[in-house]
Amino acid sequence: MRNVVTLVLGGGRGTRLYPLTQVRSKPAVPIAGKYRLIDIPLSNCINSRLNRIYVLTQFNSVSLHRHIRATYNFDPFTQGFVEILAAQQTLDNSGWYQGTADAVRQNLRYLLQPGIDHVLILSGDQLYRMNFQEMLATHRRAGADVTISAVPVDSSEAGGLGIMRLDDTGRVVGFLEKPQSEEDLQLVRTDPAWIDARGVVSAGRDCLASMGIYLFNRDTLVDALEKTDYQDFGKEVFPASMRTRHVQVHLFDGYWEDIGTIGSFFEANLRLADEDPPFHLTLPGRPVYSRARFLPPSRIDGATVQGSLIADGCQIQQGTVIDNSVIGLRCLIGRNCVIRNAIIMGNDYFDEPNDACSLSAGGQPPLGIGSGCHIEGAIIDKNCHIGNGVRIINERAVQNTDEIDFGLIRDGIVCMPKGSTVPDGWRL
Repeated sequence: MRNVVTLVLGGGRGTRLYPLTQVRSKPAVPIAGKYRLIDIPLSNCINSRLNRIYVLTQFNSVSLHRHIRATYNFDPFTQGFVEILAAQQTLDNSGWYQGTADAVRQNLRYLLQPGIDHVLILSGDQLYRMNFQEMLATHRRAGADVTISAVPVDSSEAGGLGIMRLDDTGRVVGFLEKPQSEEDLQLVRTDPAWIDARGVVSAGRDCLASMGIYLFNRDTLVDALEKTDYQDFGKEVFPASMRTRHVQVHLFDGYWEDIGTIGSFFEANLRLADEDPPFHLTLPGRPVYSRARFLPPSRIDGATVQGSLIADGCQIQQGTVIDNSVIGLRCLIGRNCVIRNAIIMGNDYFDEPNDACSLSAGGQPPLGIGSGCHIEGAIIDKNCHIGNGVRIINERAVQNTDEIDFGLIRDGIVCMPKGSTVPDGWRL
């Protein structure tokens, strides 16, 4: 594993996750109350003994850079690092990254250093747990030039994914992006029995979807990028490699979620609060790492909490009911609130004690959620000031609109952007 370098792609503008990406990049979006999305691939790397990692960033990257610098520091004896490669002007290039492949192309000089045999390319906005040592073993055993991870999916889900066709040895011989018709699906279906015979439980799922996780021989990757002007791995580099190189599949047997929309983000978070979640945060041998914040324990005073995650530093007052929700860091919730099927991201700081009890000089409610509020089916981003008696429920089941006073609705979920202020008694 010492000869493997990892590149984590920081993502583009993240428009489908707006407004969560209004002031931050996709990998910096909080998840599960106390983590950020970038913590998932970086933790997978560390748990797989991969400690030479570059994170390629471009849009709204300040908070992501701050989080990485404060979290991922290796001791000097391991020679490990997590370094940021932000888009920059050089003598060779003066433009932004034009896509995932172009981002790697602009940083090839870091891959041409001695002692690098393989390059692992990951996305910064997926939720999964993988041992990359197993993927490297698959790659070496097959004598492949490129190995791609694939997860079994039902054909009904294939329309939003890239689906691969294999030969009997697991070599990729066909690829179709987002197949829509039955004729398209017939071209890329895989016999579930073939998947089961290789130790992965297909559960009748008959398509193999690309996870966007690639392991390249270093020289193969350099050759593919230097001899072409391809800009995207999934749409250009991978299909071209399939025609000229040995591309092998690595079957993944586990939970995987691509956090691409407000709806997928919302559902993935709430599922983490289940009694038996699909992605466990409590595995002692494979933890999820994040920034150490040195916060006090959460204080819950006479509240009822069921099927929820409560992060550090929270204060939840008497009479409040929290059900099937995720409550983030430093969250302050007043008396007699109902919070159900909601994500409250918390705060980056605490109010001064005298500020937490009264209106500010400008009449702004204090930081947090006031008393008597009812919040359901909503995402409240960080540092919001929610007054007393506020009701945030999408009772008309509107799917998408910007026409509400203090936020917007995406995928049927009410979203309050970071730093929003909602006055006392406001109702949606």
